Amino acid sequence: MKNKFTSSLIILLSIFLSCNDDLQKKDFVLQGEVFGTTYKITYLNASKDYQKSLDSLFYDFNQSLSTYIPTSDISKINDGNTAVEVDNYFVEVFEKSKKIHQQTDGFFDPTVGNLVNAYGFGPEKGKLNPSDSLISELMKTVGFEKVSLKNKKIYKETPNIYLDFNSIAKGFAIDIVARFFDSKNIDSYLIEIGGEIRTKGFKKDQKPWAIQIVNPSNVEEENGFTILKLSNISMATSGNYRKFRITNDGKKYVHTINPKTGLATESNLLSASVFTKTDCADADAYATAFMAMGFEKSKQFLEKNLDIKAILIYTDAFNKIQVFDNFTEN
Repeated sequence: MKNKFTSSLIILLSIFLSCNDDLQKKDFVLQGEVFGTTYKITYLNASKDYQKSLDSLFYDFNQSLSTYIPTSDISKINDGNTAVEVDNYFVEVFEKSKKIHQQTDGFFDPTVGNLVNAYGFGPEKGKLNPSDSLISELMKTVGFEKVSLKNKKIYKETPNIYLDFNSIAKGFAIDIVARFFDSKNIDSYLIEIGGEIRTKGFKKDQKPWAIQIVNPSNVEEENGFTILKLSNISMATSGNYRKFRITNDGKKYVHTINPKTGLATESNLLSASVFTKTDCADADAYATAFMAMGFEKSKQFLEKNLDIKAILIYTDAFNKIQVFDNFTEN
């Protein structure tokens, strides 16, 4: 009789504790600054504030891949240190970059770092108005095929090659956070860092997450370009309508460097929003590549890679803004 009473008590206690855990679960919104930009992370029906865990993930990420931190692994490698043994973050970003570099015929290339710095968009102060001869000289250090990874060490054909993974880094950081949430069995979240996004599940009302895309023809317009409904989708947007510099003599340089020419001039593509059901890092890299490709090459790429969707905002031959959209129209 005593054993039956004890067993019943244990069952009742377990049910009570389980119900109590459910009552304690709530929704969280974490906001802050990281990687020189802002983030907003929303996750639902969770029992814990994971701010400290995310801060730790961001710290480790920066120590591996930030070109703005002199003591990071990538900064040491760029400074010529050949003894650096990189971590798993670096390995994954490197291998993913290699794949996308080949897939985009070299339009995505993390070795444009010296050019990024020369135009004044990187951590090192550039000339802002580099001469043709300087661009020609720096182009000798461009080419991701000149870099290899063996046994967690980087080997460069040319010592002064400067690696810069910033065009894929925000997306990859989002993926790291998503994997962390998945390990905690969190089924609904929206992770946004600097405009790049990854979603899982639905909002509390069981509706998809609502995302706004900015109209590059009027960046101050509050209503944006359009509202998108996303669930289990990664999204990244690249555009030259915010990040650009104008020199004293009136020349305009955009932050997207064409790795084929070394030039930081605008293509006819104003904005590329890319959507994948895979990692946000993929979407981030493709969006960067499209801005260098221009509209026609980007459209051709999408026609051959049907698993990648995009909204491309571009100017036509009459300088009128047009929209190519194979995401919302499917």
